[in-house]
Amino acid sequence: MFSREDLTARARIRDEALRLFAHDGPDAVTVRQIAAATGVSPALVLHHYGSKQGLRAAVDEHVTGVFDALFAEFSDDDPALLGDLLATGSGASLAELLLRNLPPESPIPAYLRRLLLAGDPAGAVMVRRWYQASQAMLRPLVASGILRPGRDPDMRTAILMANDLAMLLLRDQLAAVLGVDPLEPEGMARWAQELLAIYRHGLFTAETGEEELP
Repeated sequence: MFSREDLTARARIRDEALRLFAHDGPDAVTVRQIAAATGVSPALVLHHYGSKQGLRAAVDEHVTGVFDALFAEFSDDDPALLGDLLATGSGASLAELLLRNLPPESPIPAYLRRLLLAGDPAGAVMVRRWYQASQAMLRPLVASGILRPGRDPDMRTAILMANDLAMLLLRDQLAAVLGVDPLEPEGMARWAQELLAIYRHGLFTAETGEEELP
């Protein structure tokens, strides 16, 4: 059994590892660097996690747990409440709803970005959970008449999810061309506002009836 002090050190080690993994990538970070950042000895890191691989697994489990808790919160929300968030532009995407509930300096978005870009198995698991969460969020909105189901609900969900993930995967590139970080409050507000306008009014000046679409 761990003492309270051990548990605190264990959590601090995991959190510092997450921060370093997000910044430099898991392969580039050593146990010594993690120990130095935490203010403990490398031996204590190994005492708690056995190896760097064990620590990496603990970080992945922690990140997955954070997202699972947030996904569960939004999938359980009242459809009318979610509809109000969409209608006001304060929650035009699942990404925005999730990011609003993370601490401002959380390394989790950057870590998820690394997982996805590297084709990491943990990233693949996260994408599947994100897709399932998107389905769970959209289903009651469609059932209550707030959103249209579309001809291909699965593909529509995937398109909406891809839009969410673009904020994470292209964060640096978007910030460079827009002059604002899409994951910071100002950037998220602008993104959500324009995204909502596209969802509600479309891109074309003249509407095309659904019966004419291929």
